[in-house]
Amino acid sequence: MPLITVAMYPGRTVEQKNDFAKAVTDAAVQILKTKAEHVIVVFEENPKENWFQTGKPL
Repeated sequence: MPLITVAMYPGRTVEQKNDFAKAVTDAAVQILKTKAEHVIVVFEENPKENWFQTGKPL
């Protein structure tokens, strides 16, 4: 059962998340040869002030 976690800034619409989850699920089914009902997509929305790269805020 693939569990796909997507970390991103808050602010996407429900429709955008639905569309993305559908596209990721379709790709997982095709590439991983699994069933759509076995794919779970989780969105983790973290505020921009919690994101760092090379020790510096993004």
